[in-house]
Amino acid sequence: MNTCLIVVDLQNDYFPGGSMELVGIEEAAANAQLLLREFRKAKLPVIHIQHIAARPGATFFLPETDGAKINQRVTPLDDEEVVVKNFPNSFRDTTLLEILKKSKIENLLICGAMSHMCIDATTRAAFDLGFNCTVAEDACATRDLVFKGKTIKASDVHASFMAALSAPYAKVITTLEIIKGMVE
Repeated sequence: MNTCLIVVDLQNDYFPGGSMELVGIEEAAANAQLLLREFRKAKLPVIHIQHIAARPGATFFLPETDGAKINQRVTPLDDEEVVVKNFPNSFRDTTLLEILKKSKIENLLICGAMSHMCIDATTRAAFDLGFNCTVAEDACATRDLVFKGKTIKASDVHASFMAALSAPYAKVITTLEIIKGMVE
């Protein structure tokens, strides 16, 4: 199985008490933790993505803050890569593509946050770069959005983006479906 788990932006600011708490982040992190455990058990590669805000006026993931740290539920092990990014697309101006090519990875399992931003941007970029992508939809979280004065609930935002990614960009399935496929 030539697959790498990509854990995107599961950082403290997205959790309760953080600057940008997401809806369903605890459940998403619990599922990401399950995926991490299975990948580690199978000795498959894992890459953690950590967003550090570089944009003027940013309000979360500020450099050298507790909020920017990767959450303890998914703490990287010493032998797991951590790629720091400054844009929603985890490939933009990072070493991610180089690391994946060097390891001859062809398949990516993507999880993390936010569904409508970094998960979307990273998955689409990965697809465009020729990777076969799977998104663990229940290991991703987002937040309510407002457009033209109307609030779009996080569950609707998440469902819309998962639906959009499901063809042709990625196979969008649950954590349990992924784990079941790993053990068969």
